Amino acid sequence: MGNAPGTEHLSEEDENRVMHIALPIGKDLLMASDIVPSMGQKLSQGNGNYVSIFPESREEADRIFSALSSGGEIEMPMEDQFWGDYFGSFKDQFGVFWMVNFSRDSGYEG
Repeated sequence: MGNAPGTEHLSEEDENRVMHIALPIGKDLLMASDIVPSMGQKLSQGNGNYVSIFPESREEADRIFSALSSGGEIEMPMEDQFWGDYFGSFKDQFGVFWMVNFSRDSGYEG
């Protein structure tokens, strides 16, 4: 995690945490990450799991993000990210954690 922008001042322990890991299952991914206590994150039952959606366009990513995050708590708004994708994450009004990730390299037209 220590090479990502905004992580320059993490402790050595936090630098060694996992930002993203993915297990391919068919054409989908099961994704996970560590929490970073120095960034104010706390492990709570339920925040160790995210539903990850890979829409076919930026517009579809925005539509899904807006609809599902309504009434919830946004962690990261939809923005272009340093790894090249358009990404956002949130907890919905029911306590379910979501990641929305559009990638031009996904092979989709958009």
